[in-house]
Amino acid sequence: MKLSLALVLLPVGNAFVAPRAAAPSLARSTTEDVEAEAPPAASDDSPLTTIPSRTRKPRKPASLNGWVPDYEAFCYGLPGSLAPLGDFDPLGFSQRGVPLNDVRRYREAEVMHGRVAMVAAVGYLAGEAASPVVWNGAVTGPANDQLAQIPGPLFGVLTLAIGVAETFRAKRGWVEPSADELFELRASYYPGDLGWDPAGLKPRDAADFATMATKELQNGRLAMIGVAGMCAQELVNHKTIAETADFYAKYFSGADPYSA
Repeated sequence: MKLSLALVLLPVGNAFVAPRAAAPSLARSTTEDVEAEAPPAASDDSPLTTIPSRTRKPRKPASLNGWVPDYEAFCYGLPGSLAPLGDFDPLGFSQRGVPLNDVRRYREAEVMHGRVAMVAAVGYLAGEAASPVVWNGAVTGPANDQLAQIPGPLFGVLTLAIGVAETFRAKRGWVEPSADELFELRASYYPGDLGWDPAGLKPRDAADFATMATKELQNGRLAMIGVAGMCAQELVNHKTIAETADFYAKYFSGADPYSA
């Protein structure tokens, strides 16, 4: 009877006994084995042959002034197309397959040359009209010939100003050249957006910005063609724009354009 009672109470007594701690050496060795068998943590620099890199989703390109590169659209979706020409690219500078950096670099060149041409178009007309007053007759004639007539110190200041402006543009928009990266634009740089907007004309809305960028591109393209025509005309007849306009006005009116 006593033996039967002892066998019944034995499990009940064990429930109130503190469990025995595991041996430290066994626990430590088990932890070390698990750490040794765990695969290395994946990083952004992991080779493409590792499973974490293969399964990692590509990062979505950052939005620049509301523009995100569209690899299926003309010119990666950059604004600038306008009816009736639309996606006009007869030489294939923006055709599918051209690297994104090259297309962005072409757009950068187009925007900057367009801006210079717009200033030059005004400069041709204003310079030829105002040069007799501003320079007191020291600088005259067609605009093509006026640059050589400017005094040396002023020409030096003009050259320095151009150098400073180009250095600022290069530092803001271009990656420092190296053996692996040459002619690379910064990923955070929108072509032509130098952050200089003293009049506050840059729209904040993406659609409005695309519209204004298209207007700037179209006017710049027209200015480049116009300035090329002005320059060629003055190289041929060595007359100012106003003198040439007066010549053809007389010619088409039936008057003698060569008369005084």
